Amino acid sequence: MASPFPGPASPFPGASFPFVPAENAAGRPARGAGGAVRQNRRVPVHQITDPDDDRIADYRALTDVELRTRWEPPHGLFIAEGELVLRRALRAGYPARSFLVDAKRADQLADLDTGDAPVYAATQEVLEQATGFHVHRGVLASFHRKPLPDAAEVLADARRVVILEDVNNHTNLGAVFRGAAALGIDAVLLSPSCADPLYRRSVRVSMGEVFAVPYAKLERWPAGLDQVREAGFTVLAMTPAPDAVPIQRLTPAQRERAALLLGAEGPGLTAAAQSASDVRVVIPMRRGVDSLNVAAAAAVAFWELGRDDPPG
Repeated sequence: MASPFPGPASPFPGASFPFVPAENAAGRPARGAGGAVRQNRRVPVHQITDPDDDRIADYRALTDVELRTRWEPPHGLFIAEGELVLRRALRAGYPARSFLVDAKRADQLADLDTGDAPVYAATQEVLEQATGFHVHRGVLASFHRKPLPDAAEVLADARRVVILEDVNNHTNLGAVFRGAAALGIDAVLLSPSCADPLYRRSVRVSMGEVFAVPYAKLERWPAGLDQVREAGFTVLAMTPAPDAVPIQRLTPAQRERAALLLGAEGPGLTAAAQSASDVRVVIPMRRGVDSLNVAAAAAVAFWELGRDDPPG
């Protein structure tokens, strides 16, 4: 089967990158090279000895950001890395498609209700050849995505939100989600050009908190900020500009239903986004430092906005 993408050949000789069902038409795990099945407590584990086995096609070339970005969202999939992350995905109700584990760690999934999703196991050598990196956490899973809510639905249930413009660094995006979950942010809104929160690195850096914080896209940008304002929020644009309001000096009314707007690392917010905001705010810096990393700035601002919230 030919690769659905034009361009360079697959990094795995003789292998394509098709969307391959994890199960056959009869609803049973498909078999290929190394197709023996052994029982690990209640979880049947299917041994994989060939990195080109089509049963693990979901996991190929995981380090190729461009390929994965063009592949996963359109096909409704994402990859979770690490046992803690995949367990959080399951608890959040994401349907598992399959699991791929280091053969030495297969027992880690023995207590899971894996449903109809097959569990595949392979040596570290096979895992590395298939995925393109050393899977030191030893556990991967392929999940089906859930439909995204629209922005109005997310805003209706939120008191405090963060809005991200053009944040394309997956590490920063995951860190923002983790900070949002920890520091009282109820939802995340993304401009159309933001990175995918369910990309593997974002999910991993967030420690699975991307599953805990609702998010949606503002399809019209920056006009979509009007929708946020109409929902009763004050849009606070983060900027290092010297004439911005120090964030600790916001009025109680400005804090009450705050929508914190942050831009990408380096360029920051566009002029259009700042113009569409209600208040431009700054975290005061010392020692000549002009700004913080966007994830660090987000965490500081989240804490400041929620500093009077009751614990818990």
